[in-house]
Amino acid sequence: MKIDSNAIRELADLLDETGLTEVEVAEGDKVIRVSKGGATIVAGATAGISADVLMSSDPAAPQQASMDAPANVATSHPGAIKSPMVGTAYLQGEPGAPSFVQKGAHVNAGDTLLIIEAMKVMNPIKAEKAGTVTQILIQNGQPVEFGEVLMVIE
Repeated sequence: MKIDSNAIRELADLLDETGLTEVEVAEGDKVIRVSKGGATIVAGATAGISADVLMSSDPAAPQQASMDAPANVATSHPGAIKSPMVGTAYLQGEPGAPSFVQKGAHVNAGDTLLIIEAMKVMNPIKAEKAGTVTQILIQNGQPVEFGEVLMVIE
């Protein structure tokens, strides 16, 4: 499959202009998904074959293929904090306020990690156990799905 680097650049610019974290465009059996931190090209969907290639945002940079998404590794982690609902995740209590937690921070059981807004209700997500935040897999204001891994606490 020929990679259209101009299309990827335009989609990356669109992310910056709109403040979105991810955008996806499909044409026939080809899909280009660009998200902050990488782009995914999926080819051969109509043939029943899919191949994911993670690329840096700069298409001129050397590319390394990866078949594993970081969230997939965290899904089976015993300290994975999963979203209990669909909504919008916020890492801070209000705009301009400090984040509830940061990577490397120690948390106690019951500490608020983030808030998920669902149907105009702010739902605090609290730590179930004490530990250190080793991964934050979402960005402030990002839509999240039920069961999506949000953070990992070890």
